[in-house]
Amino acid sequence: QVQLVESGGGLVQAGGSLRLSCSASGSIFSINRMGWYRQAPGKQRGLVATITSGGSTNYADSVKGRFTISRDNGKNTIYLQMNSLKPEDTAVYYCNADVRTSIFSRTNSWGQGTQVTVSS
Repeated sequence: QVQLVESGGGLVQAGGSLRLSCSASGSIFSINRMGWYRQAPGKQRGLVATITSGGSTNYADSVKGRFTISRDNGKNTIYLQMNSLKPEDTAVYYCNADVRTSIFSRTNSWGQGTQVTVSS
C-alpha cells in the first residue's frame, strides 16, 4: 500500500506563485517516475510535469518556463513550483508515482488532489 499526500494548493491572483508538495509513504522499495497531473472542470486529466529518480524532467508545453518540478529522493517527495500563474492553470492537481513495493512488485498510485484556483 502506497499513500501520496499533496499540499500547497490554494487561491492566487494571476501572475502569482504557488508551490505544491507531494510526499509518498507506505510499502516503498523504490520510486521511479513521479509527477503532477491536473484536471479542470469538464476536461480530462492531463500531464503537467514528471521527474524520474535520476532527475530527468518532462513538462507540458503549456507550463514550460513557468513551472519547475523537483524531487527529494531521501524524503520521497516532489515539488511543483508554479510561477506566473494564469486563470487557465485553475484545476485540481494530482500527484502520481510509479512505485516498486518490492523487487518483484510495482504499483501506480495517485494522491487525492489539491485545488489550485487562479483569479483574473
